[in-house]
Amino acid sequence: MILGKFYGGRLPQAGGVISLVGAGGKTTLMFRIARELAAAGETVLTTTTTRIYRPEPVQSAQVVVAAEPAAALAQLAHRLRRSRHVTAAAGWIPEAGKLAGYPPESVAAMRAAGLFRWILVEADGAAGRPLKAPAAHEPVIPACSGWVIAVAGMAAVGRPLDARWVFRPERFGALAGISAGEPVNPEAVAAVLLHPDGIMKGCPPEAARCVFLNQADLPGAAEAARAVCAALARSICDPVDRILIGSAAENGTVAPAEGC
Repeated sequence: MILGKFYGGRLPQAGGVISLVGAGGKTTLMFRIARELAAAGETVLTTTTTRIYRPEPVQSAQVVVAAEPAAALAQLAHRLRRSRHVTAAAGWIPEAGKLAGYPPESVAAMRAAGLFRWILVEADGAAGRPLKAPAAHEPVIPACSGWVIAVAGMAAVGRPLDARWVFRPERFGALAGISAGEPVNPEAVAAVLLHPDGIMKGCPPEAARCVFLNQADLPGAAEAARAVCAALARSICDPVDRILIGSAAENGTVAPAEGC
């Protein structure tokens, strides 16, 4: 179980809110964690504070769309009779084909209701790129988050800094200290993960800061992930609490980063 690997093989008993930020597999990781938790008998809500595509049935068979938390919770309680995992969103955006997210205070209200042991929140957007740097309004992390998982796609390491590989490449370059067209090296990825205005910007002070280096199943990507991990370990910035390397895809291998 991926979440257990962040905590030495066992889950925190109290549950809580987990926010996922960054790029390169947030949605895939969120729904995989949700499936694993539900299979272990946990109740799980998946949602967003931004926008996500409506999940496929294999990702989440139960979806509730309701703007107000109270209305959503009434429907969610009913859906929990059918499945331990339910997805909720505040609205439907037909022109984008996406579900609209809740403001952070609505996520807090759902947590306070106690209906779900775990709430997983996609709190960032990346337009499908493996890496990103946040705009001023991003990410949208609920203050009640006990864990923030920053996702970075290793497919972009070694690739040129441009819009094909990085969402908001100009911002990424400014944070990482590299120029447009230069290769995105492991040090640049680590810099943007740790920068106060980088991927984990707005992480609640008491939240655990976790990193998932995704797409490590691609050729050469495992070595790139280990290099990112080493760069994180060398940084004088606030360290992260846990790092996993692997593939968020169904049945993808995931392991804790050694020596980081």
